[in-house]
Amino acid sequence: MRALASLLCGFIFGWGLFISGMIRPDKVLGFLDVFAIPSGNWDPSLAVVMAAALAVTGIGYALARRRTPLFEAQNQWPTQTAIDAPLIAGSALFGAGWGLVGLCPGPAIENLATLSAPVILFVVAMAAGMAVHDLWQARGAAPAAKRSLAQAGAADG
Repeated sequence: MRALASLLCGFIFGWGLFISGMIRPDKVLGFLDVFAIPSGNWDPSLAVVMAAALAVTGIGYALARRRTPLFEAQNQWPTQTAIDAPLIAGSALFGAGWGLVGLCPGPAIENLATLSAPVILFVVAMAAGMAVHDLWQARGAAPAAKRSLAQAGAADG
């Protein structure tokens, strides 16, 4: 049942991206090009999409906080609340990628259906970046785990 709910949510999200035009890099870049405002060529329509998405999300979170999930034992809210260097660096990289290409992960995956070589290259590069991130995280977690084991051993001995 959980897989079916995930499929339905993904389907709705994909249609939302499609209908809003967020899968069209030219539309996204037209919104992100704030230097086009004086010339009148700026496309503000995605601001409406983002505002509507925030409103729906806000209402959804407000309702979800009061209920027990249908397909889980409890809600799984994020526990990380600190604004730290990895969050800032990741946000900057995400924004740079979005601003240079006009695609973010969801629309990029949806755009794979076009079989466009630049989109395929973008998704491959995005996947490679995710793999490098996972390796980086695992490399950082390994020394911390060794320190924890060493400290536990020292406390026992």
